[in-house]
Amino acid sequence: MNRLSAIRGAVTAENTKESIQVQTVKLVKEIIEANNLKLEDFVTIQFTLTKDLDELNPATALRLGKSELPYDLSGVPLFCSQEAYIKGGLEKVIRVLITGYFGESKDLKYIYLDGAKVLRPDIA
Repeated sequence: MNRLSAIRGAVTAENTKESIQVQTVKLVKEIIEANNLKLEDFVTIQFTLTKDLDELNPATALRLGKSELPYDLSGVPLFCSQEAYIKGGLEKVIRVLITGYFGESKDLKYIYLDGAKVLRPDIA
């Protein structure tokens, strides 16, 4: 039985429109593939990004890169906000929280890519 669950992930990017788009799509695509997600499973996708990434909103980046995903996520509510500033925290990070009906939480695979692997070395 599927139940409401959430999948987390993060990736680093350079502060360019191209990098933010490429890295956002890469992160979401890897989460989809690692968890064998179907479009109808999704409820919402929420992004945060550090204050040093201000060239493109990751929600916009995902919509712009929809052709690179297994399916179009434009119908899923997307939201983005700025990550809380933490002194000494990792810079240039895009984080995602995907909420949906995915099944057992213990079976979900969280994805941390590139420089963001240091955020969760236990699962990256």
